[in-house]
Amino acid sequence: MFVRLLSLFAVLLLSSIHAQAAKRIDLDYQVRFLPEQDQAEVRLTLEEGEAVRSLDFNLGDEGAYSDFSADGEWLQEVPERGIWRPGKGKSSLSYRVRITHQRDNGAFDARMTEDWALFRGDDLVPAAKLDERDGIVLVARIGFDLPKGWKSIETGWPRIGKNRFRVDNPERQFDRPTGWMLAGKLGSRRARLGETDVAVVAPVGEGMRRMDILTLLTFVWPEVQHVFPRDPKKLLIVGAGDPMWRGGLSGPNSLFMHADRPLVSENGTSSLVHELVHVFSRITDADRSDWISEGLAEYYAIELVRRAGGMSEDRYQAVRERLTKWSRKVSSLRTESSTGPVTARAVLLLQELDKEIRQGSKGRHSLDDVARGLMRLDKATTQDFIDITETLLGTGSKVLDTKLLR
Repeated sequence: MFVRLLSLFAVLLLSSIHAQAAKRIDLDYQVRFLPEQDQAEVRLTLEEGEAVRSLDFNLGDEGAYSDFSADGEWLQEVPERGIWRPGKGKSSLSYRVRITHQRDNGAFDARMTEDWALFRGDDLVPAAKLDERDGIVLVARIGFDLPKGWKSIETGWPRIGKNRFRVDNPERQFDRPTGWMLAGKLGSRRARLGETDVAVVAPVGEGMRRMDILTLLTFVWPEVQHVFPRDPKKLLIVGAGDPMWRGGLSGPNSLFMHADRPLVSENGTSSLVHELVHVFSRITDADRSDWISEGLAEYYAIELVRRAGGMSEDRYQAVRERLTKWSRKVSSLRTESSTGPVTARAVLLLQELDKEIRQGSKGRHSLDDVARGLMRLDKATTQDFIDITETLLGTGSKVLDTKLLR
């Protein structure tokens, strides 16, 4: 045992020494909004271009990116991909990106007007494969140039100056400024919940119920943290009214809610808590297992409000009756994209499973332990879910022995 502990200490020490010895190179993103053109001009600047061999960008197939200009070499043999090989010394890549994006149903999940822009940073800087030289650590920041009359910019990243933010994601090799962002003439409400700075922000005049959102968050926050033990430095909640998409969408350290969306709907669930679970759990899935991430988010959208004292037992049973009616025709949960009825049936299964785990473990475990196990996986499959559950039970699960999961 002593030898194992000594070996572990040596590994941690070497990792620490390596991190301290790594050379830190600045990577600065600068964004300038062009409302009259529905575009943003983005510039990436490396303090030392030779620190990076290449960045291989996935530009997608919608033609949102244009007007590339680079120090060094820019290669774009097909519209969907572009490779930047920076030059020596201070080296920059610039391009333009279209902001507004409309879904097939006509609603928008990103929009720019003359007074504001609401979008995801994921679209400002496309995903890329980074090939950097050994012993290099990129230190990323993002800054914004706002049009005349625009008052502020908010992101899910810690602010380090006027319109500037530090971007640091230890889970990624390439620090992209991901998550929801909102710039323009804005109104905001703020609070500190646990160790997290929470900001609820929307364009002025969009009817966002900022204080209502903060109140519900304050109410359920301890229950959320109990299940999903994370303490993000910051959480940003943004919103706007029509013609934005009438729902909720989560992102890294942030989420979007339509301004007219009720905090708790008539069917007893909360879209706000649903998206909050996505933000905290970060559970993603594979192998036709979308029922896991969507089912857990909806399960806890009900359960966390219930645990916080916001739902009586009579109302809880009424919610179960609605879920049962809605999902009565569902014969399988296995799908790449969970529908409303599939998610409803998944919630019923999860409620039954939580009861089985609590009874089988004599109260030592619950579905919360399964959720925390799933949080450790890059992507969860149905088999992963079954394995974690049966490890907790020490035997097979009768609830999970169902055609719904085949």
